[in-house]
Amino acid sequence: MTLHFTLHSANGTSDLDLELKDLVVAGWAGRDRAAIDHHIEELAAIGVPRPSTVPLFYRVSDNTAVQTSRIQVVGEESSGEVETFVFRVGDALYVSIASDHTDRKLESHSVALSKQICAKPVANTAWPFAEVADHWDQLVIRAWIDENGSETLYQDGTLATLRTPQDLISGFTGGTPMLDEHTGMICGTVGAIGGIRPSTRFTMELFDPVLNRSIRHSYTIDMLPEVQ
Repeated sequence: MTLHFTLHSANGTSDLDLELKDLVVAGWAGRDRAAIDHHIEELAAIGVPRPSTVPLFYRVSDNTAVQTSRIQVVGEESSGEVETFVFRVGDALYVSIASDHTDRKLESHSVALSKQICAKPVANTAWPFAEVADHWDQLVIRAWIDENGSETLYQDGTLATLRTPQDLISGFTGGTPMLDEHTGMICGTVGAIGGIRPSTRFTMELFDPVLNRSIRHSYTIDMLPEVQ
């Protein structure tokens, strides 16, 4: 699976390709245990079982990563989550954003299956991780949904509330703070404002207030009928 990015760095813009072979979704990735418990309760309210350990690393197929502006899901009970997407090309790490779009109905049966069944939209812009590492906690992730005919702020928080990529990577690899080449990790999210709910459109952003730049991506969701 090849993902294509426009890399924005201090040296200008260039093309960057990721030959993705392994995709990891880091769940329950909050840095503050109280915030983790809040998200666990948020999901428990819609029937999602509590995790066996924190954090938890879900493996999903590499072909679920897409860079399209439209995905299709079965039924009306799925929703997106804005998350940073960290990946390795050569000897360096890079960062973009992805949506851990999840089937909430299936999630009450199996979190792992609910993540596997939905596409994971990924932006087509990336930054060198080294350019944001020293002010990582100041970065902001946001998302908006279409609701009642207007765009509604759905998620908004700094990455200071989440474990750092190095911490998550070390947890996944067993101590090595670098991903294997061809591996990407979706690195956790912040709570939904007003609760988790579906929408026909999802817009996500990673904002860097220090370097005053953003990565944004939007996609629409076609809800296919759930037939028996």
